Amino acid sequence: MKKLIHLLTLSVFNILACNSQNPIVVITTDFGDIELEIFSDKAPATANHFMQNIDKGIFKDASFYRVVRKDNQPNNDVKIEVIQGGLFHDSIVDNMPRIRHETTIETGILHKNGVISMARMEPGSASTEIFICIGNQPELDFGGKRNPDGQGFAAFGIVTNGMNVVKKIQQQKDKDQMLIEHIKIINIKQK
Repeated sequence: MKKLIHLLTLSVFNILACNSQNPIVVITTDFGDIELEIFSDKAPATANHFMQNIDKGIFKDASFYRVVRKDNQPNNDVKIEVIQGGLFHDSIVDNMPRIRHETTIETGILHKNGVISMARMEPGSASTEIFICIGNQPELDFGGKRNPDGQGFAAFGIVTNGMNVVKKIQQQKDKDQMLIEHIKIINIKQK
């Protein structure tokens, strides 16, 4: 019995040790905190880029500015549900370093409820803009139909606490998916 307890204790310790290798990040907003596990083990290029942006203070003036719900995308055949944030202004975003596109085929991270991913135009153009999925969004994965190139988006983490905050942001008033009042990202820091 002691041997079994010892083995179970070691197993639990190993599981916890493996999980603790990925960074935990907290996004602080006026609506509350969103805690994320960043999958640096599965999506190293995207995760490391995001963490470097945090370390460099890139998100100092960031906000959540776009909400996509089933009721505010009448012209889209493929509907998704996300909130999007980052630096917002193209004049700033266009001058930021870009990263290699890590597809969901490569990483195995699918766009499920709470997954955080990089917004982009074409593959390899992601830099500072992020989005968080509300519900499962398979059309954002590799082969999905939301983006005509079929490459999907680069998922790199998941909300571990604070989906209530994400959903509250998604319900704010918008005009053509753009929030009437941006939700300021007060801080993003590693826990």
